[in-house]
Amino acid sequence: MEITKHNEDRKGSFKATIDGEQAGMMTYTWAGSTKFIIDHTEVNPTFKGKGVGQQLVMKAVEFARANNLKIMPLCTFAKSVFDKNPDIADVLF
Repeated sequence: MEITKHNEDRKGSFKATIDGEQAGMMTYTWAGSTKFIIDHTEVNPTFKGKGVGQQLVMKAVEFARANNLKIMPLCTFAKSVFDKNPDIADVLF
């Protein structure tokens, strides 16, 4: 699985690709220069149950840690990942 980050001025996304097919996408909105809000996560039905959504959230956590950023998981799926993994709470705001 390859996960790429796409960033625009106020919004961005992480896209997961498996064998050339988009497996999932997670979108975010910047809340200032040091915080972003995960607002939506979706997984292609073909790839459900393969951990695509979780890997997208973890890629966002990795990005936040590397850039000293904080995350607000507004999306219910992303929030559930944070609720189940207290070891990533360091990037929450």
